[in-house]
Order: sequence, then C-alpha cells, then structure tokens
Amino acid sequence: MARFSASSVLLLAFFFFSFSEARDHLIGGKANAWKIPSSESDSLNHWAEKTRFLIGDSLVWEFDGSKDPVLQVSKRDYVTCNTSSPIETYNGGNFKVKLERSGPYYFISGAEGHCHKGQKLIVVVMSEKHRRFFGISPAPSPEVEGPTLAPALTSGARGLSGGFSMLALGALLFML
Repeated sequence: MARFSASSVLLLAFFFFSFSEARDHLIGGKANAWKIPSSESDSLNHWAEKTRFLIGDSLVWEFDGSKDPVLQVSKRDYVTCNTSSPIETYNGGNFKVKLERSGPYYFISGAEGHCHKGQKLIVVVMSEKHRRFFGISPAPSPEVEGPTLAPALTSGARGLSGGFSMLALGALLFML
C-alpha cells in the first residue's frame, strides 16, 4: 500500500505542476505571424481567443522587425490606431513581453498604416481566481467593445488539462 501511496503523490505533483507553470506563447503560434492579416479570419485576435494566458506567461514575437515596431497601447489607442503615445515600444522583431497582471493587453503595429489594415492584437490574461478554480474557465474573447466569453477547444486551452488534473486528484484521494 505504501508503494501505491508514493506513486500517487508523484502523480499528484506531476498534475499540479502541469497546469501551474508559466508558459511562452509564440505570437500567432508560429514565427512571422506579426503581419497585416490577409483576411479577417487571419487576424491574430482569432489566435488569442483560443489561447489561455495566465499571469507570469510571456508573449514571444519572432519576425523581421527592422521596419515594424510593436507598440503596447491603451484601449483607446488600439481602437483609433494611435501610435503617438505608446505605453511601451518593442523593436527588433525578436523579444518577449511578460504578462504581469490580469486583464487586457493591447498591441498595434508602429508601421505607417499597418494598424488600420488589421495588424493589431488583444491578449486577455486570466486572473489568479481562474487559475485557482480547478483550472477550468472559459476563454475570454479579445473584443474591444467589451469582454465576452467563448469556450476554447484548441491545444492552447489549459482549462481542459487543469480540469483533468483535478479529476485525477479527486480519484487519487478517494483511493487513499
């Protein structure tokens, strides 16, 4: 029985750490995704809707940034594509942005006219409350007019693994 208990504890620890660690998210899920979208369905916001972002995660940009800085801006500047007063400017095309608080982060292209053509991104970071609640939560939609909730059914969805982890934890505790 002691052998089963030790292996149960190891399994429990594995499941706990599998959904609590910070992650790096490559923008768009691939290199060179930071560009003017070819269509509305190619928008980076569609990728962001399907991805879970938690406090401590990082956004990773990999693209040719020689003429296209990424600007972190306010909601108002995101909507109007105002590049004159960014919160932060990221140059070079290969960098990370650590997500240190919950809520929305707004990014636009600093290249002339690119934002108006759709080269922009909203990332919504889940609160600590969502992280503690069994890892199950709907994916926030990065819409500008107000947050709406939609289920995430992609590989970027952490809620499913967290929910499975808690189910496994309950089964293990029941067996002990």
